[in-house]
Amino acid sequence: MLLTLALLSLVLLLAYRFYYNTYTYWARMGVPHERPLPVIGNSKGIGTKYHLRDISKRIYDKFKGQAPIAGMFLFFKRTAVVTDLDLIKQVLIKDFHYFQDRGVFTNTRDDPLTGNLLTLEGDEWKSMRHKLTPVFTSGKMKKMSEVVIEVGHRLADTMEKAVKVGEVDNGDVEIKELCARFTTDVIGTCAFGLECHSLADPKAEFRKMGRMIFEKPRHSALIQIFIVTNSKLAKKLRMKILRDDLTDFFLSAVKNTVDYRLKNGIKRNDFMDQLIELRAEDQEAAKKGQGIDLSHGLTLEQMAAQAFVFFLAGFDTSSSTMAFCLYELALQPEIQNQVRDEIERVLDGEPITYDALAEMTYLEQVLSETLRKHPIVPQLLRETNENYKVPNTEIIIEKGTSLLIPVHSIHYDPDLYPQPELFDPSRFEADKSNSRHPFAYLPFGDGPRSCIGLRFGKMQAKIGIVSLLQRFKFGVSDLTEIPLVLDTRSPTLAVKHGIHLKVERI
Repeated sequence: MLLTLALLSLVLLLAYRFYYNTYTYWARMGVPHERPLPVIGNSKGIGTKYHLRDISKRIYDKFKGQAPIAGMFLFFKRTAVVTDLDLIKQVLIKDFHYFQDRGVFTNTRDDPLTGNLLTLEGDEWKSMRHKLTPVFTSGKMKKMSEVVIEVGHRLADTMEKAVKVGEVDNGDVEIKELCARFTTDVIGTCAFGLECHSLADPKAEFRKMGRMIFEKPRHSALIQIFIVTNSKLAKKLRMKILRDDLTDFFLSAVKNTVDYRLKNGIKRNDFMDQLIELRAEDQEAAKKGQGIDLSHGLTLEQMAAQAFVFFLAGFDTSSSTMAFCLYELALQPEIQNQVRDEIERVLDGEPITYDALAEMTYLEQVLSETLRKHPIVPQLLRETNENYKVPNTEIIIEKGTSLLIPVHSIHYDPDLYPQPELFDPSRFEADKSNSRHPFAYLPFGDGPRSCIGLRFGKMQAKIGIVSLLQRFKFGVSDLTEIPLVLDTRSPTLAVKHGIHLKVERI
Protein backbone atom coordinates (compact mmCIF):
# COMPACT_ATOMS: atom_id res chain seq x y z
CA MET A 1 0.00 0.00 0.00
CA LEU A 2 2.78 2.42 0.93
CA LEU A 3 4.65 1.54 -2.27
CA THR A 4 1.53 2.20 -4.35
CA LEU A 5 1.03 5.58 -2.69
CA ALA A 6 4.69 6.43 -3.22
CA LEU A 7 4.50 5.54 -6.92
CA LEU A 8 1.29 7.50 -7.31
CA SER A 9 2.86 10.52 -5.59
CA LEU A 10 5.89 10.27 -7.89
CA VAL A 11 3.69 10.11 -10.99
CA LEU A 12 1.69 13.13 -9.82
CA LEU A 13 4.88 15.05 -9.04
CA LEU A 14 6.35 14.30 -12.47
CA ALA A 15 3.08 15.24 -14.15
CA TYR A 16 2.98 18.51 -12.23
CA ARG A 17 6.60 19.31 -13.09
CA PHE A 18 5.92 18.59 -16.77
CA TYR A 19 2.81 20.76 -16.68
CA TYR A 20 4.59 23.56 -14.81
CA ASN A 21 7.70 23.55 -17.02
CA THR A 22 5.62 23.42 -20.17
CA TYR A 23 2.93 25.98 -19.49
CA THR A 24 5.05 28.57 -17.67
CA TYR A 25 7.48 28.70 -20.58
CA TRP A 26 6.32 32.00 -22.09
CA ALA A 27 6.07 33.64 -18.67
CA ARG A 28 9.68 32.65 -17.93
CA MET A 29 10.73 34.02 -21.33
CA GLY A 30 9.02 37.35 -20.66
CA VAL A 31 6.76 37.04 -23.70
CA PRO A 32 3.13 38.25 -23.53
CA HIS A 33 0.76 35.30 -23.72
CA GLU A 34 -2.66 33.93 -22.88
CA ARG A 35 -2.89 31.68 -19.87
CA PRO A 36 -3.06 28.09 -21.16
CA LEU A 37 -5.42 25.38 -19.96
CA PRO A 38 -4.15 21.94 -18.90
CA VAL A 39 -3.51 19.55 -21.81
CA ILE A 40 -5.22 21.66 -24.51
CA GLY A 41 -3.15 24.81 -23.96
CA ASN A 42 -4.82 27.65 -25.88
CA SER A 43 -6.57 25.27 -28.28
CA LYS A 44 -9.98 25.14 -26.59
CA GLY A 45 -12.71 24.54 -29.16
CA ILE A 46 -10.33 23.95 -32.08
CA GLY A 47 -11.88 21.81 -34.79
CA THR A 48 -15.37 22.25 -33.36
CA LYS A 49 -16.28 25.82 -32.45
CA TYR A 50 -13.05 27.42 -33.71
CA HIS A 51 -10.52 27.10 -36.49
CA LEU A 52 -6.83 27.71 -35.80
CA ARG A 53 -7.18 31.04 -37.63
CA ASP A 54 -9.80 32.13 -35.04
CA ILE A 55 -7.49 31.29 -32.14
CA SER A 56 -4.45 32.96 -33.70
CA LYS A 57 -6.55 36.05 -34.50
CA ARG A 58 -7.61 36.29 -30.86
CA ILE A 59 -3.94 36.19 -29.81
CA TYR A 60 -2.91 38.64 -32.56
CA ASP A 61 -5.61 41.19 -31.71
CA LYS A 62 -4.88 40.96 -27.99
CA PHE A 63 -1.09 41.33 -28.09
CA LYS A 64 -0.23 43.19 -31.31
CA GLY A 65 2.01 46.15 -30.47
CA GLN A 66 3.10 44.79 -27.07
CA ALA A 67 5.96 42.69 -28.47
CA PRO A 68 7.03 41.25 -31.86
CA ILE A 69 5.71 37.84 -30.80
CA ALA A 70 2.99 36.52 -28.51
CA GLY A 71 3.04 33.09 -26.88
CA MET A 72 0.46 30.35 -27.16
CA PHE A 73 0.28 26.57 -26.84
CA LEU A 74 -1.22 24.15 -29.34
CA PHE A 75 -1.85 21.46 -26.76
CA PHE A 76 1.75 20.96 -25.46
CA LYS A 77 3.44 22.58 -28.47
CA ARG A 78 4.87 26.01 -27.68
CA THR A 79 4.08 28.37 -30.52
CA ALA A 80 5.11 31.98 -31.12
CA VAL A 81 2.53 34.05 -32.99
CA VAL A 82 4.43 36.72 -34.95
CA THR A 83 2.62 40.04 -34.64
CA ASP A 84 5.22 42.36 -36.16
CA LEU A 85 5.49 42.70 -39.95
CA ASP A 86 9.19 43.58 -39.85
CA LEU A 87 9.89 40.37 -37.93
CA ILE A 88 7.88 38.41 -40.51
CA LYS A 89 10.24 39.78 -43.15
CA GLN A 90 13.22 38.62 -41.08
CA VAL A 91 11.72 35.16 -40.62
CA LEU A 92 10.69 34.57 -44.23
CA ILE A 93 13.64 36.20 -46.01
CA LYS A 94 16.56 37.81 -44.18
CA ASP A 95 17.02 35.14 -41.48
CA PHE A 96 15.39 32.33 -43.44
CA HIS A 97 18.17 29.86 -42.55
CA TYR A 98 16.88 29.84 -38.94
CA PHE A 99 13.34 29.06 -40.08
CA GLN A 100 13.72 26.96 -43.20
CA ASP A 101 11.49 24.07 -42.10
CA ARG A 102 7.76 24.04 -41.55
CA GLY A 103 7.88 21.40 -38.85
CA VAL A 104 4.87 19.62 -40.33
CA PHE A 105 4.28 15.88 -40.41
CA THR A 106 6.24 13.71 -42.83
CA ASN A 107 6.78 9.96 -42.67
CA THR A 108 8.14 8.71 -45.99
CA ARG A 109 8.65 5.18 -44.66
CA ASP A 110 5.01 4.47 -43.82
CA ASP A 111 3.19 7.33 -45.57
CA PRO A 112 5.20 7.90 -48.80
CA LEU A 113 3.09 10.73 -50.25
CA THR A 114 4.02 12.93 -47.24
CA GLY A 115 7.58 13.18 -48.64
CA ASN A 116 6.64 16.13 -50.85
CA LEU A 117 7.93 19.65 -51.43
CA LEU A 118 5.45 21.06 -48.92
CA THR A 119 6.74 18.94 -46.02
CA LEU A 120 10.38 18.16 -46.89
CA GLU A 121 13.06 19.74 -44.72
CA GLY A 122 16.73 20.74 -44.88
CA ASP A 123 18.84 19.69 -47.85
CA GLU A 124 16.11 17.40 -49.17
CA TRP A 125 13.79 20.39 -49.54
CA LYS A 126 16.54 22.54 -51.12
CA SER A 127 17.36 19.88 -53.70
CA MET A 128 13.75 19.23 -54.62
CA ARG A 129 12.83 22.92 -54.82
CA HIS A 130 15.84 23.60 -57.07
CA LYS A 131 14.92 20.76 -59.41
CA LEU A 132 11.20 21.57 -59.65
CA THR A 133 11.47 25.37 -60.05
CA PRO A 134 12.05 25.24 -63.86
CA VAL A 135 8.62 23.68 -64.46
CA PHE A 136 6.92 26.87 -63.23
CA THR A 137 8.69 29.45 -65.41
CA SER A 138 6.55 31.92 -67.40
CA GLY A 139 7.47 30.06 -70.60
CA LYS A 140 6.15 26.77 -69.22
CA MET A 141 3.05 28.55 -67.90
CA LYS A 142 2.30 29.93 -71.34
CA LYS A 143 2.50 26.44 -72.88
CA MET A 144 0.28 24.93 -70.20
CA SER A 145 -2.24 27.78 -70.53
CA GLU A 146 -3.46 26.29 -73.82
CA VAL A 147 -4.58 23.14 -71.97
CA VAL A 148 -6.20 25.19 -69.20
CA ILE A 149 -8.10 27.35 -71.71
CA GLU A 150 -9.48 24.22 -73.38
CA VAL A 151 -10.69 22.92 -70.00
CA GLY A 152 -12.13 26.41 -69.38
CA HIS A 153 -14.39 25.98 -72.42
CA ARG A 154 -15.64 22.69 -70.97
CA LEU A 155 -16.26 24.47 -67.64
CA ALA A 156 -18.55 27.01 -69.35
CA ASP A 157 -20.37 24.22 -71.22
CA THR A 158 -20.88 22.33 -67.96
CA MET A 159 -22.21 25.49 -66.31
CA GLU A 160 -24.66 25.81 -69.20
CA LYS A 161 -26.04 22.36 -68.36
CA ALA A 162 -26.11 23.17 -64.63
CA VAL A 163 -28.10 26.35 -65.30
CA LYS A 164 -30.67 24.41 -67.33
CA VAL A 165 -31.06 21.90 -64.50
CA GLY A 166 -31.09 24.70 -61.93
CA GLU A 167 -33.88 26.65 -63.66
CA VAL A 168 -36.40 24.76 -61.56
CA ASP A 169 -34.57 26.12 -58.48
CA ASN A 170 -34.44 29.71 -59.74
CA GLY A 171 -31.03 29.20 -61.35
CA ASP A 172 -29.27 28.13 -58.15
CA VAL A 173 -25.90 26.41 -58.73
CA GLU A 174 -23.39 25.15 -56.17
CA ILE A 175 -20.27 26.93 -57.42
CA LYS A 176 -17.49 25.46 -55.25
CA GLU A 177 -17.99 21.87 -56.45
CA LEU A 178 -18.10 22.94 -60.10
CA CYS A 179 -14.88 24.94 -59.72
CA ALA A 180 -13.23 21.93 -58.03
CA ARG A 181 -14.19 19.72 -60.96
CA PHE A 182 -12.62 22.28 -63.33
CA THR A 183 -9.33 22.49 -61.44
CA THR A 184 -9.25 18.70 -61.00
CA ASP A 185 -9.40 18.29 -64.78
CA VAL A 186 -6.72 20.95 -65.24
CA ILE A 187 -4.30 19.44 -62.72
CA GLY A 188 -5.01 15.90 -63.87
CA THR A 189 -4.05 16.89 -67.41
CA CYS A 190 -1.01 19.03 -66.51
CA ALA A 191 0.38 16.85 -63.71
CA PHE A 192 -0.58 13.35 -64.83
CA GLY A 193 -1.27 13.74 -68.53
CA LEU A 194 -4.65 12.12 -67.95
CA GLU A 195 -8.17 13.10 -68.94
CA CYS A 196 -9.96 13.06 -65.60
CA HIS A 197 -13.49 13.79 -66.95
CA SER A 198 -14.51 15.43 -63.66
CA LEU A 199 -16.57 18.11 -65.42
CA ALA A 200 -18.44 15.48 -67.39
CA ASP A 201 -18.87 13.19 -64.39
CA PRO A 202 -18.97 14.49 -60.79
CA LYS A 203 -18.21 10.94 -59.62
CA ALA A 204 -15.05 10.59 -61.74
CA GLU A 205 -12.23 8.86 -59.88
CA PHE A 206 -9.83 11.84 -59.61
CA ARG A 207 -12.61 14.05 -58.28
CA LYS A 208 -13.61 11.36 -55.80
CA MET A 209 -10.04 11.19 -54.54
CA GLY A 210 -9.75 14.97 -54.27
CA ARG A 211 -12.96 15.08 -52.26
CA MET A 212 -11.75 12.26 -50.03
CA ILE A 213 -8.64 14.20 -48.95
CA PHE A 214 -10.75 16.77 -47.12
CA GLU A 215 -14.09 15.08 -46.51
CA LYS A 216 -12.95 11.61 -45.42
CA PRO A 217 -9.69 11.99 -43.48
CA ARG A 218 -7.91 8.97 -42.05
CA HIS A 219 -8.37 10.10 -38.44
CA SER A 220 -10.73 12.05 -36.21
CA ALA A 221 -10.10 15.77 -35.75
CA LEU A 222 -8.41 15.17 -32.37
CA ILE A 223 -5.89 12.66 -33.75
CA GLN A 224 -5.22 14.88 -36.77
CA ILE A 225 -4.44 17.78 -34.43
CA PHE A 226 -2.14 15.51 -32.39
CA ILE A 227 -0.20 14.55 -35.53
CA VAL A 228 0.05 18.16 -36.69
CA THR A 229 1.22 19.48 -33.31
CA ASN A 230 3.48 16.53 -32.49
CA SER A 231 4.84 15.68 -35.92
CA LYS A 232 8.16 14.18 -34.81
CA LEU A 233 6.54 12.01 -32.12
CA ALA A 234 3.88 10.89 -34.61
CA LYS A 235 6.63 9.87 -37.02
CA LYS A 236 8.40 7.85 -34.31
CA LEU A 237 5.10 6.13 -33.58
CA ARG A 238 4.93 5.32 -37.33
CA MET A 239 1.58 7.04 -37.70
CA LYS A 240 0.05 7.90 -41.07
CA ILE A 241 -2.08 10.88 -42.02
CA LEU A 242 -3.26 9.83 -45.50
CA ARG A 243 -5.67 7.00 -46.22
CA ASP A 244 -4.16 3.85 -47.75
CA ASP A 245 -6.59 3.81 -50.69
CA LEU A 246 -5.63 7.41 -51.49
CA THR A 247 -1.94 6.52 -51.43
CA ASP A 248 -2.46 3.44 -53.59
CA PHE A 249 -4.43 5.45 -56.16
CA PHE A 250 -1.77 8.13 -56.65
CA LEU A 251 1.13 5.66 -56.65
CA SER A 252 -0.66 3.65 -59.31
CA ALA A 253 -1.56 6.73 -61.40
CA VAL A 254 2.03 7.94 -61.46
CA LYS A 255 3.49 4.50 -62.17
CA ASN A 256 1.10 3.90 -65.07
CA THR A 257 1.75 7.36 -66.56
CA VAL A 258 5.54 7.03 -66.28
CA ASP A 259 5.56 3.52 -67.75
CA TYR A 260 3.34 4.58 -70.66
CA ARG A 261 5.39 7.66 -71.53
CA LEU A 262 8.72 5.85 -71.33
CA LYS A 263 7.45 2.93 -73.39
CA ASN A 264 5.96 5.16 -76.11
CA GLY A 265 8.51 8.02 -76.05
CA ILE A 266 5.86 10.62 -75.18
CA LYS A 267 6.83 14.14 -74.04
CA ARG A 268 4.26 16.80 -73.11
CA ASN A 269 6.41 19.55 -71.51
CA ASP A 270 4.38 19.27 -68.32
CA PHE A 271 4.99 18.58 -64.65
CA MET A 272 5.19 14.82 -65.13
CA ASP A 273 7.91 15.22 -67.77
CA GLN A 274 9.99 17.16 -65.26
CA LEU A 275 9.62 14.33 -62.75
CA ILE A 276 10.54 11.73 -65.36
CA GLU A 277 13.75 13.64 -66.08
CA LEU A 278 14.58 13.34 -62.36
CA ARG A 279 13.66 9.67 -62.24
CA ALA A 280 16.30 7.19 -61.09
CA GLU A 281 17.27 4.68 -63.79
CA ASP A 282 18.08 2.17 -61.07
CA GLN A 283 15.14 2.31 -58.69
CA GLU A 284 16.61 -0.21 -56.26
CA ALA A 285 19.85 1.79 -55.86
CA ALA A 286 17.84 4.99 -55.28
CA LYS A 287 15.72 3.32 -52.60
CA LYS A 288 18.84 2.32 -50.66
CA GLY A 289 19.89 5.96 -50.24
CA GLN A 290 19.00 7.94 -47.15
CA GLY A 291 16.32 10.50 -47.85
CA ILE A 292 16.27 12.19 -51.26
CA ASP A 293 19.61 11.66 -52.95
CA LEU A 294 19.34 13.28 -56.37
CA SER A 295 22.67 11.80 -57.42
CA HIS A 296 20.68 8.58 -57.93
CA GLY A 297 17.45 10.31 -58.97
CA LEU A 298 13.92 10.06 -57.65
CA THR A 299 12.19 6.85 -56.68
CA LEU A 300 8.66 6.23 -57.92
CA GLU A 301 7.33 7.01 -54.42
CA GLN A 302 9.16 10.35 -54.37
CA MET A 303 7.79 11.21 -57.81
CA ALA A 304 4.28 10.31 -56.69
CA ALA A 305 4.66 12.51 -53.58
CA GLN A 306 5.50 15.57 -55.72
CA ALA A 307 2.66 14.85 -58.16
CA PHE A 308 0.29 14.41 -55.23
CA VAL A 309 1.10 17.77 -53.64
CA PHE A 310 0.85 19.50 -57.03
CA PHE A 311 -2.60 17.95 -57.42
CA LEU A 312 -3.64 18.78 -53.84
CA ALA A 313 -2.41 22.37 -53.86
CA GLY A 314 -3.50 23.04 -57.42
CA PHE A 315 -7.09 21.83 -57.39
CA ASP A 316 -8.19 22.96 -53.92
CA THR A 317 -6.61 26.39 -53.57
CA SER A 318 -7.53 27.58 -57.06
CA SER A 319 -11.08 26.22 -56.97
CA SER A 320 -11.66 27.86 -53.58
CA THR A 321 -10.24 31.15 -54.88
CA MET A 322 -12.53 31.02 -57.91
CA ALA A 323 -15.58 30.23 -55.79
CA PHE A 324 -14.88 32.97 -53.23
CA CYS A 325 -14.27 35.44 -56.06
CA LEU A 326 -17.57 34.65 -57.81
CA TYR A 327 -19.34 34.86 -54.43
CA GLU A 328 -18.01 38.38 -53.84
CA LEU A 329 -18.90 39.42 -57.41
CA ALA A 330 -22.42 38.08 -56.91
CA LEU A 331 -22.78 40.29 -53.83
CA GLN A 332 -21.45 43.35 -55.68
CA PRO A 333 -22.84 43.31 -59.25
CA GLU A 334 -21.27 46.68 -60.10
CA ILE A 335 -17.80 45.20 -59.56
CA GLN A 336 -18.83 42.11 -61.54
CA ASN A 337 -19.90 44.31 -64.45
CA GLN A 338 -16.60 46.20 -64.31
CA VAL A 339 -14.63 42.94 -64.55
CA ARG A 340 -16.82 41.73 -67.44
CA ASP A 341 -16.37 45.05 -69.28
CA GLU A 342 -12.58 44.71 -68.96
CA ILE A 343 -12.71 41.13 -70.29
CA GLU A 344 -14.75 42.21 -73.32
CA ARG A 345 -12.48 45.20 -73.99
CA VAL A 346 -9.22 43.21 -73.76
CA LEU A 347 -10.41 40.18 -75.75
CA ASP A 348 -12.42 42.21 -78.28
CA GLY A 349 -14.11 39.09 -79.60
CA GLU A 350 -10.88 37.04 -79.73
CA PRO A 351 -10.23 33.84 -77.74
CA ILE A 352 -8.63 33.89 -74.27
CA THR A 353 -4.82 33.87 -74.35
CA TYR A 354 -2.07 33.91 -71.74
CA ASP A 355 -0.94 37.38 -72.90
CA ALA A 356 -4.50 38.74 -72.80
CA LEU A 357 -4.86 37.69 -69.16
CA ALA A 358 -1.81 39.82 -68.30
CA GLU A 359 -3.63 42.90 -69.64
CA MET A 360 -6.62 42.43 -67.32
CA THR A 361 -5.40 44.65 -64.50
CA TYR A 362 -8.77 45.06 -62.77
CA LEU A 363 -9.25 41.28 -62.73
CA GLU A 364 -5.85 41.06 -61.02
CA GLN A 365 -7.05 43.55 -58.37
CA VAL A 366 -10.25 41.56 -57.85
CA LEU A 367 -8.32 38.33 -57.45
CA SER A 368 -5.89 40.00 -55.02
CA GLU A 369 -8.75 41.33 -52.91
CA THR A 370 -10.38 37.88 -52.96
CA LEU A 371 -7.20 36.37 -51.52
CA ARG A 372 -6.90 39.21 -49.03
CA LYS A 373 -10.37 38.58 -47.68
CA HIS A 374 -10.28 34.80 -48.16
CA PRO A 375 -6.64 33.62 -47.76
CA ILE A 376 -6.86 29.91 -48.57
CA VAL A 377 -3.88 29.18 -46.30
CA PRO A 378 -4.85 31.19 -43.17
CA GLN A 379 -1.48 30.84 -41.41
CA LEU A 380 2.13 30.03 -42.28
CA LEU A 381 4.06 27.66 -40.01
CA ARG A 382 7.82 27.56 -39.43
CA GLU A 383 10.05 25.77 -36.93
CA THR A 384 13.16 27.34 -35.38
CA ASN A 385 16.20 25.14 -36.07
CA GLU A 386 18.54 27.04 -33.69
CA ASN A 387 18.19 29.70 -31.01
CA TYR A 388 17.24 33.06 -32.55
CA LYS A 389 17.45 36.48 -30.94
CA VAL A 390 14.62 38.72 -32.07
CA PRO A 391 16.19 41.94 -33.46
CA ASN A 392 16.05 44.99 -31.16
CA THR A 393 14.77 42.92 -28.21
CA GLU A 394 16.10 40.58 -25.53
CA ILE A 395 13.68 37.84 -26.60
CA ILE A 396 15.20 34.50 -27.61
CA ILE A 397 13.13 32.14 -29.73
CA GLU A 398 14.59 28.79 -28.74
CA LYS A 399 15.32 25.89 -31.06
CA GLY A 400 12.28 23.69 -31.64
CA THR A 401 9.74 26.50 -31.16
CA SER A 402 6.97 26.71 -33.75
CA LEU A 403 6.33 30.07 -35.38
CA LEU A 404 2.86 30.93 -36.61
CA ILE A 405 2.50 33.81 -39.06
CA PRO A 406 -1.21 34.72 -38.87
CA VAL A 407 -1.98 35.59 -42.49
CA HIS A 408 -5.74 35.79 -41.93
CA SER A 409 -5.29 38.09 -38.92
CA ILE A 410 -2.97 40.42 -40.85
CA HIS A 411 -5.38 40.58 -43.79
CA TYR A 412 -8.17 41.60 -41.39
CA ASP A 413 -6.13 44.16 -39.44
CA PRO A 414 -8.07 47.46 -39.70
CA ASP A 415 -4.82 49.41 -39.29
CA LEU A 416 -3.65 47.86 -42.57
CA TYR A 417 -6.99 47.45 -44.35
CA PRO A 418 -9.73 49.86 -43.15
CA GLN A 419 -13.14 48.16 -43.03
CA PRO A 420 -11.54 44.74 -43.60
CA GLU A 421 -14.91 42.97 -44.04
CA LEU A 422 -15.62 45.12 -47.10
CA PHE A 423 -14.67 43.66 -50.50
CA ASP A 424 -12.82 46.52 -52.19
CA PRO A 425 -10.51 45.78 -55.17
CA SER A 426 -9.27 49.38 -55.17
CA ARG A 427 -7.06 48.41 -52.19
CA PHE A 428 -4.75 46.88 -54.80
CA GLU A 429 -4.35 49.88 -57.06
CA ALA A 430 -0.62 50.44 -57.50
CA ASP A 431 -0.32 53.52 -55.26
CA LYS A 432 -2.25 51.92 -52.39
CA SER A 433 -0.34 48.64 -52.60
CA ASN A 434 2.99 50.47 -52.62
CA SER A 435 2.03 52.51 -49.55
CA ARG A 436 1.42 49.39 -47.43
CA HIS A 437 4.04 47.31 -45.68
CA PRO A 438 5.22 44.67 -48.22
CA PHE A 439 4.43 41.89 -45.72
CA ALA A 440 0.86 43.02 -45.10
CA TYR A 441 -0.30 40.66 -47.89
CA LEU A 442 0.78 37.02 -47.74
CA PRO A 443 -1.67 34.67 -49.53
CA PHE A 444 1.24 32.78 -51.12
CA GLY A 445 3.79 33.24 -48.35
CA ASP A 446 7.09 34.89 -49.29
CA GLY A 447 10.78 34.14 -49.48
CA PRO A 448 12.45 30.86 -50.52
CA ARG A 449 9.51 28.76 -49.26
CA SER A 450 6.80 30.77 -50.94
CA CYS A 451 4.27 28.91 -53.09
CA ILE A 452 6.16 27.46 -56.07
CA GLY A 453 2.93 27.22 -58.09
CA LEU A 454 1.81 30.82 -57.56
CA ARG A 455 1.73 31.73 -61.26
CA PHE A 456 0.05 28.49 -62.27
CA GLY A 457 -2.61 28.82 -59.58
CA LYS A 458 -3.47 32.41 -60.51
CA MET A 459 -3.48 31.53 -64.21
CA GLN A 460 -5.99 28.70 -63.91
CA ALA A 461 -8.21 30.72 -61.54
CA LYS A 462 -8.27 33.66 -63.98
CA ILE A 463 -9.01 31.43 -66.98
CA GLY A 464 -11.87 29.80 -65.10
CA ILE A 465 -13.35 33.13 -63.99
CA VAL A 466 -13.04 34.70 -67.45
CA SER A 467 -14.60 31.65 -69.12
CA LEU A 468 -17.61 31.93 -66.82
CA LEU A 469 -18.06 35.72 -66.78
CA GLN A 470 -18.13 35.82 -70.57
CA ARG A 471 -21.31 33.75 -70.65
CA PHE A 472 -23.00 34.10 -67.26
CA LYS A 473 -24.14 36.59 -64.62
CA PHE A 474 -23.87 35.65 -60.95
CA GLY A 475 -26.21 36.81 -58.23
CA VAL A 476 -27.67 35.90 -54.85
CA SER A 477 -30.07 32.96 -54.66
CA ASP A 478 -32.38 31.82 -51.87
CA LEU A 479 -29.66 29.36 -50.77
CA THR A 480 -26.77 31.85 -50.71
CA GLU A 481 -25.26 32.13 -47.23
CA ILE A 482 -24.48 35.68 -46.06
CA PRO A 483 -22.05 35.45 -44.39
CA LEU A 484 -20.59 32.10 -45.41
CA VAL A 485 -20.31 29.41 -42.74
CA LEU A 486 -16.68 28.23 -42.66
CA ASP A 487 -15.50 24.71 -41.86
CA THR A 488 -13.55 24.56 -38.60
CA ARG A 489 -12.00 21.16 -39.42
CA SER A 490 -10.43 21.97 -42.79
CA PRO A 491 -6.70 22.89 -42.73
CA THR A 492 -7.40 25.46 -45.45
CA LEU A 493 -10.11 28.12 -45.66
CA ALA A 494 -13.19 26.17 -46.70
CA VAL A 495 -16.94 26.57 -46.54
CA LYS A 496 -19.08 24.11 -44.66
CA HIS A 497 -22.17 24.04 -46.90
CA GLY A 498 -20.84 24.97 -50.33
CA ILE A 499 -21.31 28.28 -52.16
CA HIS A 500 -24.72 28.60 -53.80
CA LEU A 501 -25.29 31.37 -56.35
CA LYS A 502 -27.96 32.33 -58.83
CA VAL A 503 -26.55 31.89 -62.34
CA GLU A 504 -28.13 33.36 -65.49
CA ARG A 505 -27.05 33.26 -69.12
CA ILE A 506 -26.00 36.58 -70.61
